[in-house]
Amino acid sequence: MFKTLKDAFKIKEVRNKLILTLVLLFVYRLGCWLPIPGINVDAFKSNTSDPNSFLGLLSAISGNALSQGSFLALGVSPYITSSIIIQLLAAVIPSWQRLAKEGADGQKKISLYTKIAALIISIAQAIGIAVGFGAAENVDLTLFGGSKIVCYAFIVTMLVTGSMFTVWLGEKITEIGIGNGMSLLIFVGILSSAATAIFGNFQNIVVDGKFNPTAVWQLVLFVAVLIAIFALVVFVDGGERRVGVQYAKQVKGRKMYGGQSTYIPVRVNANGVMPIIFASAILTFPQMLMSMFNANNAFTRWWARWLGAGTWVYAIVMSVLILAFAYFYTMLNFDTDDIARNIQQNGGFIPGIRPGKPTSQYLNSINKRITLFGAIFLAFMALIPTLLFTSPLINGGGLVSAFSATGMLIIVSVALEFDKQLEAQMMMRNYRGFLK
Repeated sequence: MFKTLKDAFKIKEVRNKLILTLVLLFVYRLGCWLPIPGINVDAFKSNTSDPNSFLGLLSAISGNALSQGSFLALGVSPYITSSIIIQLLAAVIPSWQRLAKEGADGQKKISLYTKIAALIISIAQAIGIAVGFGAAENVDLTLFGGSKIVCYAFIVTMLVTGSMFTVWLGEKITEIGIGNGMSLLIFVGILSSAATAIFGNFQNIVVDGKFNPTAVWQLVLFVAVLIAIFALVVFVDGGERRVGVQYAKQVKGRKMYGGQSTYIPVRVNANGVMPIIFASAILTFPQMLMSMFNANNAFTRWWARWLGAGTWVYAIVMSVLILAFAYFYTMLNFDTDDIARNIQQNGGFIPGIRPGKPTSQYLNSINKRITLFGAIFLAFMALIPTLLFTSPLINGGGLVSAFSATGMLIIVSVALEFDKQLEAQMMMRNYRGFLK
């Protein structure tokens, strides 16, 4: 990847896109550190200090923007939630299914629906955060004429505007830069939280002028485990089962077509982080509601003790939901009947398998077995923060939120995808030069 970046900076067109991408990412990070005028930043930090709470996890994904009470505190969270909702609706509503198959025009309409849903969700989250944090008690009301209503309206307006500005930044990165803008914004936010957490652990090495060797070994062991986990993610991400397909020779007019062999790649982790996102969204939604309105009642404390992020019950329920959503999402994206039909229409067949329904059944059986291994891997990744990063041997502190299951998978998948798109940009430039 580093060699690809070095070669990319030698090409003017690609270099300009990389610079624009870095500039827009810098603007995003700058917005994450600009607090909303008049608020008490310490109050926001105290409400997000627990890495296992919903607000703590949301702050880690946004690059600690929420803990700073910043203009971009909501980040891309509303857009991600709206994307999940729209994807689920597009799978069950026939008119939306037709839109998804209409090409660019249909995708534009679906993108518009996603933005509208993101706006509604961002308004709801902004109101919840303003009320839950007690904005009127933690803001200098003299700036708002002493009115709590004006104070709440200002906080909500700033948060919603920042969320939609983040969506605009992500779209601009996708349009004029390199890579998927939304993914890169999440990637930068997680890396920022991780860097802050690691720096905090470095400070524990020397406490009050005394050297702490235990902190050194904990940090070294943590980094070693983290590298091993990243290597495992890269290995599984590239794993796939290649189902061979043979195409018969066909004579059309004066030309002969076909007669070639290819394969259908069935990836082990074709779903990426979507099953984890679905599962975590379901489990954290009640916690989000409770943290917004009343975080001190008995039910809230019971939920945080038994089903809060970081508990064993949470990890077990999360694993079961990941297994279920992995199969559900695979059924949406890997239509074996459609694949078998296309193979048959183009004069192809899988050696040893009859075309048509037997091919669909064969692909379905392979896909189920591969999906099982991918789902087990995702469930294992979801258990890692609970099993390892909270153990006495690896006392990572804030690292449990900075390197959550979703965070680690996003970091690796976005980095690999960025490398692929960078290579594609360089290859397009080489082809253009060859044609000239």
